[in-house]
Amino acid sequence: MRTLAFTAVAAIAASLAAPAAAQTLSNPTWYGSVGYSNLSSDDTDVDLDGLTGRVGARFNPYLGVEGELTVGLGDEQMVPNVDVQLNHDAAVYGVASYPVAQNFEVFGRLGYGTTEIEASGLGSTVTNNSDSWNYGVGANYFFDGVNGVRADYTRRDFQDDAGEADIWTIGYVRRF
Repeated sequence: MRTLAFTAVAAIAASLAAPAAAQTLSNPTWYGSVGYSNLSSDDTDVDLDGLTGRVGARFNPYLGVEGELTVGLGDEQMVPNVDVQLNHDAAVYGVASYPVAQNFEVFGRLGYGTTEIEASGLGSTVTNNSDSWNYGVGANYFFDGVNGVRADYTRRDFQDDAGEADIWTIGYVRRF
């Protein structure tokens, strides 16, 4: 049921964004960010750290798209002799923003991604790939109009009843 609801929301957002994107697709405003992320899951009691990079295009002050890639930073011992690490987490999003002030904006994201986690111990290694619907909120504050900080929260709702994860990210953002 949740998947159907997210699909419907994504289809509606895409149909609303298509005319605006067509008008300004030839000249979007680009941005990039890099930051620290923390992925935690109550389902597996795992808490993993990562380095996240994002690239996005803004078609107008309110609508855009972005892609992200997170690579793991180290591992965590889950039980004695079993280490868990984040290999990668990649996703694409539709982004709706609202400029609250000249240098401050809030945003919401809806997207789809894949996460690869690896567990190793006792002489064997198991890798698990899971696809997810992702949704979240965040804010950007720009010090000088182009350089700023970004903080966001994203929920991963993994397919095939593979659980859920929360990701908190804070980092540097730059408009180009």
